[in-house]
Amino acid sequence: MHEYRVLDSEIIHRGWAYDLTAETVAMPGGGSARREFIAHIGAVVAVPLDEQGRVGLIRQFRVPPKELMWELPAGIRDIPDEDPADCARRELAEEADLQAADMVKLGEFFTSPGISNELIHYFLATGLSPVPEAERHERTDEETHIELVWWDFDKALAAVADGEIRNGVCALALSLAKLHLGK
Repeated sequence: MHEYRVLDSEIIHRGWAYDLTAETVAMPGGGSARREFIAHIGAVVAVPLDEQGRVGLIRQFRVPPKELMWELPAGIRDIPDEDPADCARRELAEEADLQAADMVKLGEFFTSPGISNELIHYFLATGLSPVPEAERHERTDEETHIELVWWDFDKALAAVADGEIRNGVCALALSLAKLHLGK
């Protein structure tokens, strides 16, 4: 097996949650290739599932696609050394005003490994209760108008299939949760 060694690495741009990086890598046959990619700090996503089997989705404006998107509570791992499950709990509280008694890991997956090393940790959040009003996170910017809506789980999966839910992380999270619940 060929060893794809990094011969050179350069940060082209530093961002708030990622760096645009260029690396030259040794390729089979003696050559090398330069590849640019997003070096990302990583993220988490939580699938809140209530006692009636409904899934809590949020609707949030996303700047890159310029649209309001149905999503799950999620966020970047911006606190150094924070456990992914703790980060998922924090994001659930910040974006959905919910706390979970149980957080089950569903897996971890790269979002788009051809252009980014972003690794997302997926969790199923159950045993839900509201965050006390006095402890709620103050939302700003595009998070200001986040609204939590409870969906029938099968309706949410159908919304992935018919294109109403277009966020790939959300689609995978719902599928992973369905597989986990079907065990």
